[in-house]
Amino acid sequence: MSFSAGAAWAADPQAEARQAWQLLDYIAVDYAGAVRAGQVIEPGEYGEMREFAATVRTKVAGLPATAQQAALVTAAERLQVAVATRAEPEVIAKTAHALAAELLTAYRIDAAPATPPDVARAAPLYAQQCAGCHGTQGRGDGPVAASLTPRPIAFTDTERAAQRSPLALYQVISQGLDGTAMTSFAHLSEADRWALAFYVGSFAYDDATRSRGEALWRQDPKLRQTLPTLTALAGSSEAELSPTLGAAQAQAITAYLRARPADVASPHYVADAGPFALARQRLADSVRAYSAGDVVQAKTLALSSYLDGVEAVEPTLAARDRALMRQIEATMARFRDALGRRAPATEVTATAAEITGLFDRAESVLQTSHTDTTTAFLGSFTILLREGLEALLIVVGMIAFLRKAERPEVLPYVHAGWLGALLAGVLTWGVATHLVDISGANREVTEGLSALFAAAVLLSVGIWMHQKSLAGRWQQYLHAKMSAALTRRSALFLFTLAFVAVYREVFETILFFIAMWSEQASGAILGGLLTGALVLAGVAYWMLRMSKRLPIGQFFSASSLLIAVLAVVLVGKGIAALQEAGWVAQALVAAPRIEWLGVYPSWQSLLSQLAVAVIAVIGFLFNMRSSPVSARTTKD
Repeated sequence: MSFSAGAAWAADPQAEARQAWQLLDYIAVDYAGAVRAGQVIEPGEYGEMREFAATVRTKVAGLPATAQQAALVTAAERLQVAVATRAEPEVIAKTAHALAAELLTAYRIDAAPATPPDVARAAPLYAQQCAGCHGTQGRGDGPVAASLTPRPIAFTDTERAAQRSPLALYQVISQGLDGTAMTSFAHLSEADRWALAFYVGSFAYDDATRSRGEALWRQDPKLRQTLPTLTALAGSSEAELSPTLGAAQAQAITAYLRARPADVASPHYVADAGPFALARQRLADSVRAYSAGDVVQAKTLALSSYLDGVEAVEPTLAARDRALMRQIEATMARFRDALGRRAPATEVTATAAEITGLFDRAESVLQTSHTDTTTAFLGSFTILLREGLEALLIVVGMIAFLRKAERPEVLPYVHAGWLGALLAGVLTWGVATHLVDISGANREVTEGLSALFAAAVLLSVGIWMHQKSLAGRWQQYLHAKMSAALTRRSALFLFTLAFVAVYREVFETILFFIAMWSEQASGAILGGLLTGALVLAGVAYWMLRMSKRLPIGQFFSASSLLIAVLAVVLVGKGIAALQEAGWVAQALVAAPRIEWLGVYPSWQSLLSQLAVAVIAVIGFLFNMRSSPVSARTTKD
């Protein structure tokens, strides 16, 4: 792991102090993996520990002079000697944590979570790690509390809670508290420690107070200027906010944002700074994290920049300048690729600057306050047509097949599947609009997994249909199945396939329409939606009419080919969606991007499509090779 820093860091004392603090935290946690009982067990790791300890000493000595600096340098030297003499891990951890805490105070390091803490994730962590001492409700009355001296603090104590900031809680969680039973939880990830800090910091507030805080936060833009960033929120306490906001408002706002820290950086609250403000913020944070050596965090922030900062405005931008939108997508993919292959910091910074320039161009395209009616109509129409066509091909193919097989009793299951998907889409609209913000990552994971599921099912169905189209096998199939009753398992399978195929497209369509909706262009958007629905209905009618005229053997053959192609398209889209969510690695390749075919310029996506195509071809060839045997058997 590397903590190299660029010139920008060297010129900023605050950044130098923060990086020294990060190095100390790293030494405290990882030294135990290098030395045990005075013996070096990992030479490479131990060499890194010695390097980092020396770096801390150099950085502390180079900081601006303060009353505490001499003592800090002495402490850094003690740490360096302790590492060099292979002191016990407990000694190193205590020394490093103590120095980190002093450094934080002396230079007022604005330590803050890199991304909004996931407070919901902290609940099971608290139950496992903290409830034994502090109690399930944070009252300091856990099963072992009575045996501890001093007693564990009660997080529900409103007077003490008003004085504590999440940063102070994070420091105690990370380093422990001397003279108490509170030990360091540095073995937890940084994200988990921040989540716990915000979680326990919210115990003193009730739901009614949080609700008041939410109403204030959403209604009064001036409040958001008081806590504009996660850094400001992490370092704030109710007592510090009271002189500015008043006691009642400070309490309500603290209660709300401790439970919902993501709302400080939510796209809803950066709109006044431009549609790409959140994307810029997360991109800049990603570059800083990479410069500090935290590649994992840099990747997370880069994904958030695209998924949460760019995709929300994609529909509108695509309607006005699709080429620019594609350029932004490609350049951001190149940025994530550079992070993944540990490119030089200069390359990462240059790519980020290129992306920022593209954001500027996009904002110029979107600078008019309202979307004109033609653009809104075309955007609405093309979104529905593009997203609906794939689902239509699958569902209409299922209906046509069942009609050819003279199985009308099965059709209700297919209709229930796609109608259920539409109803689920309405529910998704309600949830995404009124209850929660569905993050870009969650959207991409949902789309990616459903696409891969549909692709796997379609591939098997396509090979099976091709088999039935050869040498009279469709006649054998119909003869065997005409009198067979439909099993419950088969019916549920058909229902599931119809539901997944349609809901995947409805899910994306709903979120796109939410993002592009505006009152001024509402008529044009609804007009495009209605026109697109009519066109899809016409295509469905035409496909069903055509399927009736085809001989059943030709229908099976044509359908098998179409379904195999759809499987190839969907697997490409599924892999691409999971790449955007960070679930699958992304290695870029010089290849065209053909979205409607699911072709994306990455090795993972292209090789997955090639694998599905090869499987389909092998299946078809096997069917053709075995068909003469089947034909002879039929004649005999």
